[in-house]
Amino acid sequence: MLSESVRLLLFPALMAFAASSDLFTMTISNRVALILAAGFFALALWSGMSVDDAISHVGAGFAVLAETFVFFTRGWIGGGDAKLGAATALWFGFDFLLDYLIYASLFGGVLTLALIQFRKLPLPGLLARQPWIMRLHESGGGVPYGIALAAAALVVYPKTGWMPATGI
Repeated sequence: MLSESVRLLLFPALMAFAASSDLFTMTISNRVALILAAGFFALALWSGMSVDDAISHVGAGFAVLAETFVFFTRGWIGGGDAKLGAATALWFGFDFLLDYLIYASLFGGVLTLALIQFRKLPLPGLLARQPWIMRLHESGGGVPYGIALAAAALVVYPKTGWMPATGI
């Protein structure tokens, strides 16, 4: 019962936190990736995941970390985005990694296009007083890509074996 509650709540709650944190502050705490990694290993152990499967999941996490590190060094994404993507890949393994990356790319593209359009519009007075909105509105400002990463993760997560069976 506890295991099912953790599987149902931990991953989605951390994704929602990462997305909202990136939206409001343009940062994702290292703690999010660390808690995701610790949660994965605890649940993998608790659920009896085979060593081979666990190694495969770790391989997926490292593969994404290596690629996103390149993106980070080129200034395309933030460090928090890179770590969030890698921690998410750890949970999904190679079985669901392609789905996750496709959704993240699509959502990231839509988010970027929406921000480009948003930045062309004048801000109403009420919104112009909100520091986080002003930051999002800055021409040439960053894109809170953690939103796209988290949204993609929440779309893919129910398809994985981590979701508790409903018994219906």
